Amino acid sequence: MSTQAVIPGRARWRDYYELTKPRVVMLMILTSLIGMLLAVPGLPPLDLLLLGNLGIALCAGSAAAVNHLVDRHIDLKMARTSNRPVARGRVEPQRALLFALVLGCVGMAILLACVNAVTAWLTLFSLLGYAVIYTMFLKRATPQNIVIGGLAGAAPPLLGWTAVSGDMHGHGLLLALIIFAWTPPHFWALAVHRREDYARAEIPMLPVTHGVAYTKLHILLYTLVLLAVSLLPFATGMLGWLYLLGAVVLGLGFIYWAIEMLRDKNPDAGMETFKYSIIYLMALFCIMLLDHYLIAV
Repeated sequence: MSTQAVIPGRARWRDYYELTKPRVVMLMILTSLIGMLLAVPGLPPLDLLLLGNLGIALCAGSAAAVNHLVDRHIDLKMARTSNRPVARGRVEPQRALLFALVLGCVGMAILLACVNAVTAWLTLFSLLGYAVIYTMFLKRATPQNIVIGGLAGAAPPLLGWTAVSGDMHGHGLLLALIIFAWTPPHFWALAVHRREDYARAEIPMLPVTHGVAYTKLHILLYTLVLLAVSLLPFATGMLGWLYLLGAVVLGLGFIYWAIEMLRDKNPDAGMETFKYSIIYLMALFCIMLLDHYLIAV
């Protein structure tokens, strides 16, 4: 596919909404919300639930808008991203930068004024980790980009935990560790499916630099690591038997799809694995919540 011409147009509110990567942010806020609920035996104060998640969401949207801005040239070379607002010229780069700055500043102000400083600074580090370290440097520098950069994306449940508790408890760190282990197989499954896109854009994703077979093997290895990591909340006494059962069943499902990719008999296995990984994370965190409120009572 050749690079499409950029045709400037008038931005609509939907274009700015798209800049925030709303589906990604919604998944992040789900894990943040559950981190908040797990941090206390009962229910956290309503103002912390609302304002904490609003501040985290605005900062996440700010980082996403920076990603659109920085990647606008390579986005045109990829079928999945070629119609993004900045890449296609519907939103000018200067306006996208201003939009990102406003979102980030408002989000930080809410967290500092209404939540606590620990959550605010951790959120800022996460924002900079994704928007600057990953997007501007790691993404173009190493096939381990998604592994190292996954540290920033793993932060939301920890941010939720600190928003309510005010400290970085080990259980909050465990929640972040689960997402950190989940990120490589989740994203590499998509990268296998979109390998030609990444090769055309000259992004050194693992399937481009080391081949599809190598990547599929590492997806399987990481799903095994993920299964082991997902059992830690039970092993540490954070959660109970309901969570253990759910984690095992969901983890075995992820391993099934990783093996399906490795067998190389289903041409859609990469995309199916990617879709399952999203269901996996949502279901795992929801089971955490059920265990926390049903079993602990």
